[in-house]
Amino acid sequence: MTEKNKTIPKKSKKIKLGKEAILAAIIVGIIALAFGVVGGVGLYKLKYKVSGSVGKLESKITSVQEQSATIDVVKKVSPSVVSITSEQSRLDFFGRVSNAKSSGTGFIVTKDGLILTNKHVVSSERAQYSVFTQDGKEYPAKIIATDPNFDLAFIKIEAKDLAPVELGDSNNIQVGQKAIAIGNALGQYQNTVTVGVVSAIGRAIEAGDQSGLNTETLENMIQTDAAINPGNSGGPLVDIGGQVIGINTAVDSQAQGIGFAIPINLAKSVLGSVLKEGKIVRPMLGVRYINISKEFATRNNLDVDHGALIYASGGDLSVVPNSPAARAGLKEGDIIIKIGDDTLGQGKSLVSVLSKYQPGDKVRVVYLRDGKEHTAEVTLAESK
Repeated sequence: MTEKNKTIPKKSKKIKLGKEAILAAIIVGIIALAFGVVGGVGLYKLKYKVSGSVGKLESKITSVQEQSATIDVVKKVSPSVVSITSEQSRLDFFGRVSNAKSSGTGFIVTKDGLILTNKHVVSSERAQYSVFTQDGKEYPAKIIATDPNFDLAFIKIEAKDLAPVELGDSNNIQVGQKAIAIGNALGQYQNTVTVGVVSAIGRAIEAGDQSGLNTETLENMIQTDAAINPGNSGGPLVDIGGQVIGINTAVDSQAQGIGFAIPINLAKSVLGSVLKEGKIVRPMLGVRYINISKEFATRNNLDVDHGALIYASGGDLSVVPNSPAARAGLKEGDIIIKIGDDTLGQGKSLVSVLSKYQPGDKVRVVYLRDGKEHTAEVTLAESK
């Protein structure tokens, strides 16, 4: 059982959550998962207001250097970026067969053809997937492993001597640093490049497809103004050194210049298990919960304005039987405020903090019950 961040308002023992609380708990915005539209080529230009001829000359030199560095990065990374297409036969209302097609992006992580992309790019097990490399070659692809909690997927093609990307460290990202997005815009313009900056980190979004029927909560996201367009999903977000810092995932459907990427460290943490075991291995605590915001805490008179309120709705169990949480005595209404040295809140959700650990690791869980702080030592299990 995987950790699930339920975005449905909850109740800590005697807390009654109204419709307003539900709406407050649910999201930061409706975001459309990028899955097949336009991309533009742009170069980031520094904007200076410097008086005097010396300042103008320095500004021009800096702009040229920035532009040259961007070009070098694109040349370095582009051979590792691939287009992914899917085709699936469907019956319409009258029994006629039609082929549904879609496209996305991915990037090579091993020389023998392991590719990282978004789960929503390869969401159907019945579809036929093809990968197109920069040199125009087409390969059939198969799904190796998916992680719905973080919208990640690994697929594989049979090839040799490919050019893998260089994976960076998303923990070192700074707001304001340059960000370069590369992807298959519109499903037909391969390796379209857009340039911007990291606008914010630690964002939580509610993402969904264009139908609005399939949604998921994604946490700890990188926000960027580098245009992430439909079709760019699964492509790399790269720093000025040519290292991948994120996986392009979503674009705000109600605003321009707001895109989101999954931090690359979330993928790096499971890459080893995918290579060794052919599956994604993540730790499990065994609770369903709601992330507490200041608004949610105020509306429901909670003792703290951060943490994870253990709660389940719709008949689900808030604490999974025989799970590490159950063995530690956690129960519905408890508020988890700390895992190890990480205090939950400010971009650190329960699921993102747990992703740093492996099954079998022992962690200290600090939680509140009836306003009093308690501590439990928990051995994490493997998520099923």
